[in-house]
Amino acid sequence: MGDLPRPVWNGAISFGLINIPVKLYNAVKRKTIHFQQLRASDGCKIRLKRVCETDGAEVANTEITKGYEVSPDRYVMIRPEEMEAVYPKTTRRIDIEDFVQLTQIDPMYYERPYYLTPDKGAGKAYSLLLKAMEKSGKVAIAKMVLRNKQYLAVIRPSHSARSGPKLLTLSTMLFADEVVKPEELEGLPEEDIRLNEREMAMAEQLIQSLSAEFEPQKYEDEYRQRILDLIESKAEGQTFAVQPVPEKQQGKVIDLMAALEASLAAIETKSEGKPKRKKRAK
Repeated sequence: MGDLPRPVWNGAISFGLINIPVKLYNAVKRKTIHFQQLRASDGCKIRLKRVCETDGAEVANTEITKGYEVSPDRYVMIRPEEMEAVYPKTTRRIDIEDFVQLTQIDPMYYERPYYLTPDKGAGKAYSLLLKAMEKSGKVAIAKMVLRNKQYLAVIRPSHSARSGPKLLTLSTMLFADEVVKPEELEGLPEEDIRLNEREMAMAEQLIQSLSAEFEPQKYEDEYRQRILDLIESKAEGQTFAVQPVPEKQQGKVIDLMAALEASLAAIETKSEGKPKRKKRAK
C-alpha cells in the first residue's frame, strides 16, 4: 500500500459569518513518463547550463533576476523583493462570492480538480454546506490564494458520491480574459448551411448507436502503455521493430451520406460479433 495522500493546503471556507476549516487534497495523479536526456554515443547524462547570451559565460542562480520584455531587446527588470511586495496577500481562506447553477459554467473554464475534507471539529458545518448545496442545486464561486497566486474556483458536491463518500470538491478555474473567445478564430462554421434531413436522421442514429453510460475506467491511455511496454522490452534486451506510419490523407472530400452509412454498418457488424451478455441472477 502506498503512502496516504497529504493535504496541499489547510484553511477555511468562508461565506457570510461562517468559517469551515478544511483540508485541500490533489484529486489527480499525473501518469506522465519522464525521460532523461542522454548522449547517444555512450548514454552520458546531459546537464543544462544557464549561460549569458552575450558572452556565453555561465550564470549562477544568485545572479539571475526576472525581466519583462516591453519592446524588442528592452526589458524591465524586477527584483525578488519587488515581486514579493505585489504577491497576493496570503490568506487561509476560500472566500465564497456567489452561488450559481452548475449548468451556467462552461467546462472550458475548469483547470485543476481538488478534494475538500473537513478539518478537526468542522464536520457538522461542512455537512451542512454540502447538504444545502445538494438541495439547492447550486455551486459556489470562490477566490483563494495558493502558492502565491490568486485563483478563481468552483466548489461543488462530488458527482461520484454514488460510488464513494459524499464530499465537496474544488476546481480551480481560468479567469474570463484567459479563455480565447470563439469569435477570434478563423474558419468558423457557417450558420446558414442547409442540412439534408436524411443525413441528419442518420447522424442522430449514429450518435444513438454509440451512446452509453459514462464509465471512466474503460478509457485507457494506450500511448502511455505502449511506451511502458517499449521501455520494458528494451530493458530486457529485446529488439523493437519500428512500424511504418501510414500517411494521412488530408483535405480529402468525402461523400457524407456514404460515410454515415458505412459507419452505421460497421457498428452493426461489430455489435453482431459481440457475445451476448448473460443476465445476472436476481
